[in-house]
Amino acid sequence: MELAIRIQVEQLPEGLFLATSDELPGLVAQGRTVAEALDIARDVARKLIEAQRERDGAPNLPTTNDRRDYTIVIAA
Repeated sequence: MELAIRIQVEQLPEGLFLATSDELPGLVAQGRTVAEALDIARDVARKLIEAQRERDGAPNLPTTNDRRDYTIVIAA
């Protein structure tokens, strides 16, 4: 099963990128690029979900079949 977790990425003043998630508390990852921050976030998410499964059972997160999020960019 694949889970779908929303990740927010923001650029820090130092130029690094910070990835967090409102859906998965405790998920915080930092990288030199957006891609690196997302890769690290994926690893952190796996560990958080594994720990939650051991403690409380399966997390209540949507699967990839349940979610269809898209971002569109429009020049203004």
